[in-house]
Amino acid sequence: MSRIVHIDIDDSDLPPPSADVEQERRIAIFDLLEDNSFVLADKGAEGALHLSLAVRQGRFVFAITSPDDTPVAEFRISPGPLRQVIKDYATVCESYSDAVRRLPPARIEAIDLARRGIHAEGARILSEQIDPHARVDPATARRLFTLLCVLIPDG
Repeated sequence: MSRIVHIDIDDSDLPPPSADVEQERRIAIFDLLEDNSFVLADKGAEGALHLSLAVRQGRFVFAITSPDDTPVAEFRISPGPLRQVIKDYATVCESYSDAVRRLPPARIEAIDLARRGIHAEGARILSEQIDPHARVDPATARRLFTLLCVLIPDG
């Protein structure tokens, strides 16, 4: 079985992320590196993989290499099917951050429930998008969705 052991995010063409986004990204990377399942379709690659995520020519780019930087696979997916759910997720995350600062716990829980639902939907759509290229478990899909969210500058 293969797994991701290193992640690079090329966001060099984007404005710097907010503190909240940067924290969410750090957590997603940490969690993803701790536990993930990423099996490339038709490549037979086993073992440790390095993943680089970027946006090129309007598409999400997944570049996979071996630990010695030998290219293993690269695939691109359209952000179109994810665009609305990414926007919805950005909006609900902003609402959640505001709620934590000023609303009672019951309202925060309701917003958090919506946030988790949108996040799960984004992970499901992402899994479908990358399925021809790689198989991922639901937890890996959720963490990858979080990382892709920071690559869409207009949220």
